[in-house]
Amino acid sequence: MTLIAAIEDQATDRAHRIGQHRTVSVHRLITEHTVEDRIDELLTSKRALASTVLTSADQALTQLTDQELAGLVFLGKSAC
Repeated sequence: MTLIAAIEDQATDRAHRIGQHRTVSVHRLITEHTVEDRIDELLTSKRALASTVLTSADQALTQLTDQELAGLVFLGKSAC
């Protein structure tokens, strides 16, 4: 998980403190075609890829394409 994703998750978790009995809603406002929009796209794709890797453990890494593997570590706009 990336640092930004971890920070977002931590902020969301703080809203769900122990003993909270009310419903909590978290809203993320992202403007199209901005840095935040690009970060959101990266986080979404990396979370999905990490979920795939973590849920199927040993088999997942061998089934990823070269582009998917590069996407796990690449920070730019496009891995290939």
